[in-house]
Amino acid sequence: MSTPHKRTCPPATGLRRFAAPRMSRPEVCELCGAPIDDGNHRHMVDTANRSLACACTPCAMLFEQGGAGGGRFRTVPDRYLADPDHGLDQGVWELLQIPVSVAFFFRNASLNRLVALYPSPAGATESELDPSTWQTALGNSRLAELLEPDVEALLLRRVEERTECYLVPVDICYELVGRMRMLWQGFDGGAEARADLTAFFDHIAQRAGTPEEARRR
Repeated sequence: MSTPHKRTCPPATGLRRFAAPRMSRPEVCELCGAPIDDGNHRHMVDTANRSLACACTPCAMLFEQGGAGGGRFRTVPDRYLADPDHGLDQGVWELLQIPVSVAFFFRNASLNRLVALYPSPAGATESELDPSTWQTALGNSRLAELLEPDVEALLLRRVEERTECYLVPVDICYELVGRMRMLWQGFDGGAEARADLTAFFDHIAQRAGTPEEARRR
């Protein structure tokens, strides 16, 4: 397989803040300054700066409304969906040129294209293949048509001869990147990182509904 086109994700296409080490100072809402729960609060995407912002509940609810604040801030939803019928065989996975078993894709509204990223020891790394390649890989997924730009992602994991596919909040993907970066050892990540990855996906699988359930809401 040819060498992947890749680069460590810059602010223009990725989200700059993710899985940062806990600081001693209390967490506050980055819009209004109100104190927030350090371990249980919402996030918003700052679409102008391509970053994640911590939010209190009132601000998160405000920016759930489309067009609030001129559309600059968008609250990250809290839905998890699974597509057990998503067919992505080994040949298509190789076409993506993702050198690890996990990747996530989100639609950047300002660039009007899909962005493909994967965890690495250096952080979130972007694969720079032609956009038509992503369409080939993801076009048949029922989850792709439900994907909200900027705030949700398709999270894929290659396990033996099958590929798991989930629609998840985009901040969860960056949490995964941070966890892998902290735990990664050696060439393949090491036993601790692999065990954490399995536990991470088990948690997502337990939370995930189906596209049919999402359409009924």
